[in-house]
Amino acid sequence: MYSESVVYGCIRDWPIQDYDQQQARALHNRQALERLPAAETWSILARDMFSCRQPHDQLTPTSQVIHFAASYRSIEYEWDTWVRQFEALLKRLYWSTAVVHLEAESHGSHRFSWQSESFELLTLEEQLRMRCTWERESGLSL
Repeated sequence: MYSESVVYGCIRDWPIQDYDQQQARALHNRQALERLPAAETWSILARDMFSCRQPHDQLTPTSQVIHFAASYRSIEYEWDTWVRQFEALLKRLYWSTAVVHLEAESHGSHRFSWQSESFELLTLEEQLRMRCTWERESGLSL
């Protein structure tokens, strides 16, 4: 028997004053997400788990927010692989913060967060710093 794990969260870009630059960064991010494999390939990260829209307000600087969610079979046992793939994706995106929630039936809930200090794309060699917070115990009772 397996246990279900649900992963969800968001990636947020910096709020941009320049509308053309805001549009270009958002388009770049959408194209990077479109290059992810389809869900049918059994990839850990698939393009259909991500959702974002193009910023449209020319008067107010807004940040692009990319939402994502997926259900897995016991992904907590492959969590290092999931994090490596997620961080590789972050290095292909413009972003300022990223938050991932892992809800695992057998391991409780955890919150992982990343914060970028760079306004530009990161290099592949740059190491990302992740912070993990355990949120609560599993609700299982016997």
